[in-house]
Amino acid sequence: MAEETTTRRGALAVLFAGAAGLAGKLAGAPDAAAMPAIRPPGAVPEAEFLSKCIRCYQCGDVCPNGTLQFRGFERGIVELGTPYVVPRERGCIACMKCTQVCPTGALRPQDPDPDVVPGTTRMGLARLNKGMCYSYAEPARTCGVCYRACPFPGVAMSIGLFERPTVHADKCVGCGLCEQACIHVPQAIRILPVART
Repeated sequence: MAEETTTRRGALAVLFAGAAGLAGKLAGAPDAAAMPAIRPPGAVPEAEFLSKCIRCYQCGDVCPNGTLQFRGFERGIVELGTPYVVPRERGCIACMKCTQVCPTGALRPQDPDPDVVPGTTRMGLARLNKGMCYSYAEPARTCGVCYRACPFPGVAMSIGLFERPTVHADKCVGCGLCEQACIHVPQAIRILPVART
């Protein structure tokens, strides 16, 4: 009897998960697998990155924060084994160690000096949805968690009255620590991939 109940529960869970996925597709929810990857700091443009990266995993081995993940078959064989970042799960602390060990130049060496990183390194760009942010709500509630998580406070992000954050696009690294820290679900601040040059 217990085995039959477990089997029914499992089947129902799969059914509901499939229905939720289909509802998301029909509602126009973005497919995470279809979005461009957020690559580690110093990544060259995507086509060049894919041809230069030898999938040696040295960048992941040296990352002290465990930020880097590696592609499986979800994007096909072309991206298999390449490093990427999922900011909501683990943001980059901008130590730049991954850029120092890349043997092929898929990741260009980056200066880890915190006075140099903002404005010279770009992984993505933080986009704030003020309609979801607690600090911009009416009545406003102070939050400021994203600002306190930012490794470059006052430079890449500043805050105003009620701890309302402002992202400075020209200095934002796209490290994802703000997205990881955001207490709103779904998060009010997200890292979007940007074209790398």
